[in-house]
Amino acid sequence: MHDAVSLETRGLPTAVIVTTAFVREAEVQRAALGMDGLEPVVIAHPLSTLTSEEIDGRVAEALSQAKRIWQRS
Repeated sequence: MHDAVSLETRGLPTAVIVTTAFVREAEVQRAALGMDGLEPVVIAHPLSTLTSEEIDGRVAEALSQAKRIWQRS
């Protein structure tokens, strides 16, 4: 989150990817860092136990959200 805030303050749209289990933590951190507008990319939890095919699904889940963030004006 710290890196994302640093990049965002330089005008670089940043996609922070978090799983559903860590959305609240991401919200708390972005508020503490003064960046309430930083929208995270949220994907389903967990990741560590997934197969390669399931990981591909998470990538697809994140991609449309990340593209929207990167392309905002």
